[in-house]
Amino acid sequence: MKFNIQSKLLLARLSAVSKVVNSKNKLTILDNFLFNLEGDKLVITGSDQENTLTTYVQVEDAEGSGKFAGNVKNLLDMLRTLPDLALTFEVNEESLEINIRYHNGHFNFVGINGNEFPSKSVTDEEPKKFKLPVAKVVEGLQRTIFAVGVDDMRPVMMGIFWDIKPQEVVFVASDTHKLVRYRKLNIETGLEHSFIMPTKPASILGSILEKAEGDIEITMDSKSATFETADYSLTCRFVNGRYPNYNSVIPTNNPYNLTVDRMSLLNALRRVAVFTSSSGLVRLELKENEIKLSTQDIDYSTSAEEIVQCEYNGEEMAIGFNDEHIIDVLNNINAETIVMKLMDASKAGVFVPVEQNDDEELLTLLMPMML
Repeated sequence: MKFNIQSKLLLARLSAVSKVVNSKNKLTILDNFLFNLEGDKLVITGSDQENTLTTYVQVEDAEGSGKFAGNVKNLLDMLRTLPDLALTFEVNEESLEINIRYHNGHFNFVGINGNEFPSKSVTDEEPKKFKLPVAKVVEGLQRTIFAVGVDDMRPVMMGIFWDIKPQEVVFVASDTHKLVRYRKLNIETGLEHSFIMPTKPASILGSILEKAEGDIEITMDSKSATFETADYSLTCRFVNGRYPNYNSVIPTNNPYNLTVDRMSLLNALRRVAVFTSSSGLVRLELKENEIKLSTQDIDYSTSAEEIVQCEYNGEEMAIGFNDEHIIDVLNNINAETIVMKLMDASKAGVFVPVEQNDDEELLTLLMPMML
């Protein structure tokens, strides 16, 4: 078996696939990339058993076909030391000796039989399929992933919930302190389905699609989904369990609106947060044209206070939020001006951009702290 490929192209694809590989694996074979040469197409796969990522690369001067596996760390370390140059892979199909040649040197090592690599499970279910523009999937994942839960006692919260409807897709994430709902409207999916995508594959998918264009095909059964583009295919198992009714916890009658420049509020919060106590409490005192932010740490005799101009149509009130949570919320709203919708100091605040595109709707809910 033999083929030629540019080193930088191979490094880029292997680096992407390596994101799915764990640093420690129960199966030794999973410490390796699986290479499968099919004509002039090289298929490279990595897996952690729960998730499998595959990339497709065109190679030149291909001879023969077959599978072999090579160690992830060794291959990446080797390629990172090379400039961009042509590599020739020569694989002895019997001994699995791998010789990688370039113009002034070569690497030689023994691979592993590719047939040892775990194969994709087969199901008798009729799969559900639909396509989405790549950009819309990236937006949905990036807008919500920061709010995913990390509590092992609540596994259903440790992922992004996809709520697929015939003409929209809703992405939801929550750690019980904050909740993000991001709706992509005017999308023809033609079906109703839902699943919880774990954080790891969601993060990987968002990163490999960030510079991609065109559509992504999504194929689902009851336990897993496959996301496929021209260059990559990611299969992930769902988080088992039933996601809570997210719409039921979103307030619909918060009467008081506070409109403020997002960056002005965000920068002020960053400054006063330096002097918060271990609880992270930031106090917001709301008046007609201003928000007074204040923090205090009694143990160290420190405090901070800053006033931010705003428009506020409600009764004067004080409400507390965790500094990290409210900074996270503001960091992940891509708008110059935001509206905080409030009822009282004990009820969740709702954050939305003042202006949104016709085909999207972003809403973030944040629970207050007791003052």
